[in-house]
Parts: sequence; C-alpha cells; structure tokens
Amino acid sequence: MGDYVSKALGPDAWDGFAGLAERHNGVFGGCWCTWFHTVAAEKTHTTEGNRDLKCRLVSEGRAHAALVYDGDRAVAWCKFGPPDELPNIHHRKQYEAELDVLPDYRITCIFVDRRYRHQAMSAVAPKGALDLIAAAGGGVVEGYPHDTGGKKCAVLYDGTRTLFERAGFDFVRSKGTRNCVMRRTVPASG
Repeated sequence: MGDYVSKALGPDAWDGFAGLAERHNGVFGGCWCTWFHTVAAEKTHTTEGNRDLKCRLVSEGRAHAALVYDGDRAVAWCKFGPPDELPNIHHRKQYEAELDVLPDYRITCIFVDRRYRHQAMSAVAPKGALDLIAAAGGGVVEGYPHDTGGKKCAVLYDGTRTLFERAGFDFVRSKGTRNCVMRRTVPASG
C-alpha cells in the first residue's frame, strides 16, 4: 500500500470529498453520503439536492468522516458521527428494541474510489475514523456491517463483519437478516 493520509471532513476538505463523490456520480445513486445523516425533513431525493445538503451539513459541522488521500486526491472515506447525527440506520426499530448501550459514535458508511479497490483501502478509511474519534476524546463506537460469513462480496457501503473484527470490534448481535452490530471502545489519544 502507498503512503495514505487521513484527514477530517470539514469545509477545508470539501473539494476533496466532492471530487471523489463526483467521480462516482454522487455515489450510490446520487446519495452523496447523506442517507444515514438526515431525518425526513432534511432529505432530498435528487443528486443535486443531496450534494447541497451534504455541503450544508459539512459547513455546519454536522457531517463527520475520515477522508483518505493519496497525495492531494481523496480516494476513500469512512463516515462516522454521534447517533443524533446519524439516526437513519437500517433496522432501526429492531436496533432500538434490543438496545443495551447507546454508542458515542456510529460508523455507517465506507466508500473507496473504484481505482483503489482491492488494495485494502476499506481498512485504511475506518482506521482514519477511529484515529479522529480518539483525538476527539474516544468513546464507544458501533458499526453495522454485513455478516457475510467471511465470504467476499461486491461493494458494501457498510463493510463486513470480518473487516470490523480486524479493526478490533466485537460482535454484539445480529440486526436484520444480513447485518450485525459490532462495538469497540476507543481510548482518547494523548
């Protein structure tokens, strides 16, 4: 792997994030990585509307991600944030009915530029998010990956159970038919 650098998504990193999203037609049908962020009142259903919404959320400090750069080009991201920033998780009713601990942070989306796939980049982006969480004081972090039984799959926005296990997360429980709840406590960094 090359020498990749992770940076926090913010107004100063918007151009890098936007460039990556634009190279992939707004990502996942024009989502612009807004699906988990928003409640119905803020959600749009157009690529341009989602782009504008994401830009506003970033400028307001309501959108967090670790952007992975290869030189000056963003090539991956891992979206994270507190539950009130990312309320729109899949199987939410089941999740809330079985809730034992509300995490401090959620990891909800990992995206890798098509030219950087199959290079373990899906592991680099979450590490960047965990480093940013540690720098912000740490806490309990959850992810909701697919539980594929160890099988490789096509692009999965939420990663796999195996990916999260390699990053130090523990399996908590199943969620829906193919997802699970994974959890890790991240200590604050120096």
